[in-house]
Amino acid sequence: MDIFSFITLFGGLAFFLYGMHLLSESLKKTAGGKLEKLLKKATDHSYKGLLIGILITIAIQSSSAMTVMLVGFVNSGIMELSQTVGVIFGSDIGTTLTAWILSLSGINSEGSILLKLLEPKCFSLIFALIGIILIMGSKKQRRKDIGMMLVGFGILMHGMTMMSSSMAPLRDSAGFVSILTALENPVLGVLAGTVVTGIIQSSAASIGILQSLSLTGSLTYGMAIPIIMGANIGTCATAVLSSIGVNRDAKRVTVIHVAIKVIGTVFWLIVFYLFDAVLDLAFMDKTIGIVGIAAFHSVFNIGNTLILMPFRDQLVKLARFIVKESDEEQEFKLDDRLMTSPPIAVSECTNSMVKMVNKARSGLDKSTDMLIYGYNDNDYDFIKKNEDKVDNYEDVIGSFLMKLTTTHHLSVEDKNRASKMMQAVGEFERIADHASYMANSSEEIMRKKIVFSPDATTEVGRLVAAVKDVYTKTIDCYLNDDTDLAKEIGPLRIVISEMCDAYKANHVERLSQGICEPGHGFVFNDILYSCGRIADHSLNIAAIVYRFRSSGNESYVHDFKQRKTAESEALYHKYLKKYFSEASGN
Repeated sequence: MDIFSFITLFGGLAFFLYGMHLLSESLKKTAGGKLEKLLKKATDHSYKGLLIGILITIAIQSSSAMTVMLVGFVNSGIMELSQTVGVIFGSDIGTTLTAWILSLSGINSEGSILLKLLEPKCFSLIFALIGIILIMGSKKQRRKDIGMMLVGFGILMHGMTMMSSSMAPLRDSAGFVSILTALENPVLGVLAGTVVTGIIQSSAASIGILQSLSLTGSLTYGMAIPIIMGANIGTCATAVLSSIGVNRDAKRVTVIHVAIKVIGTVFWLIVFYLFDAVLDLAFMDKTIGIVGIAAFHSVFNIGNTLILMPFRDQLVKLARFIVKESDEEQEFKLDDRLMTSPPIAVSECTNSMVKMVNKARSGLDKSTDMLIYGYNDNDYDFIKKNEDKVDNYEDVIGSFLMKLTTTHHLSVEDKNRASKMMQAVGEFERIADHASYMANSSEEIMRKKIVFSPDATTEVGRLVAAVKDVYTKTIDCYLNDDTDLAKEIGPLRIVISEMCDAYKANHVERLSQGICEPGHGFVFNDILYSCGRIADHSLNIAAIVYRFRSSGNESYVHDFKQRKTAESEALYHKYLKKYFSEASGN
């Protein structure tokens, strides 16, 4: 084997790994949010998780990527530890499909045009050609992604062909045969498979290399079986690296993954070689082919699942024993590992936005209630802690989306979803700030024993009712993408603005007449300011919803401020009459 054979081998490996990466990324983009929806179905029913793990791993062609995603999901609080066990087992089975695809390179096509077309060196070129046509000739991103997937598959299979051809001279190499003979020792075989797979971080690639070696005719079942088992352990390297800097449950996902591989390998090595010692299995010295390697890879992972799946609860307990419990409360965060699948990352940002919006709603409900029904220590503490949580959500979601949109390619749909969230997240955070400010006003009223005049009390009651209405409509229109509801927020915001202006003038008049004390004016004005700002931010959020549902209509806010349509004019008078009757002339 000369220097050119080594160049071909490592060049082929480079093509193989790049093709695998391109195929995996393109499959994830093509699948879009369907992967996220599938994972949502991975409930405590482990066998449903098993099926989902198989399907997703077949889709993304990488069990390592699947495990990294699971670490990210658990670290972000999206999945429970127990939900991941079935998915991990399914992922181990799903990844074996790659070896079966690679086994096509062993087809003997002599005398058959159909079989000739099934050879990788033929169909990989056809796939690559179709992929390039889709990439260069289509304007739709989805078709371009499908084209990239086909090109990736073509590059992967071409890399496999290059590796296979580079191995041909090894048939006559005595040194190579002696190395393979040493690998008949099961421990050395497992170690070799583990190290090689750990270095290249892909069991599919190491199995592909092994399949290429089998074409030399020098590889026996006794040599290949331990290497295959070792490759299954080595694939955990990616998950181990991904567990650095994550929370305890996320680390436990990696522990479970490693435990499944190590326990399964030890168990099957003992069983297998006990049978060989007793029965002297004749096939152990026979040459193994590409199909044989693919078959054993599948049998090993399916057998592992059948034996260990019933002990999934014990695996969780083992992980909890190795990674001890802690009383520390985990702060919300979105794990960067979610970015391995941009559609899932966007979907989880959406889910986090829902949580943030509902937290903002909780704080607003309690703060407005305190203005009407009086100060409460428990509600005040809740509002303050809740504001910190909402602030944290804004920081995490905003930073995550910024990084995601600048470093990853997103589909048009996902890009719009991300843009909508990036525009809305700050508006919701500022609304939550004003909930905190209103809580401060309630605390000041209690601490200074402030008593508003009957007119001032009535005005605060009317204004708070209108503000509750506007932020409730805003939250509902955002969560449901309801443009009809969004249209109501502009006119209501104008009514609130007019109420604030009128009530401020009324209060100045009461102060001048001595009806209200001067010290009361500051608190009253603070309440008016917060109510007005909540209405303003609500209008901004409604505008965001309207724009993204109405083909970027930028004139929405301006139109509502000017009440240019008959519909908005009618809504304005409706809310004017409902909340500000004295100004309507009734």
